[in-house]
Amino acid sequence: MPPEEPHGIEIHLDALLAERGMTVTELAERVGLTPVNISVLKNGRAKAIRFSTLSKLCQVLDCQPGDLMSVKRN
Repeated sequence: MPPEEPHGIEIHLDALLAERGMTVTELAERVGLTPVNISVLKNGRAKAIRFSTLSKLCQVLDCQPGDLMSVKRN
């Protein structure tokens, strides 16, 4: 199996949580995920995200997908 290429997506969850005064634990409870899964996403280690999860994150954080993630620029 060939090694996976790193993805070029940056996650801005830290900034959004700070702006909203919300913890990973609180976000996890409100979205319906475990804190570990939120941390995996927050630290850029997630390999995929379901649209339903993305929608729920945006609803809870009152943001758009583009506020949550962007393409890394070289």
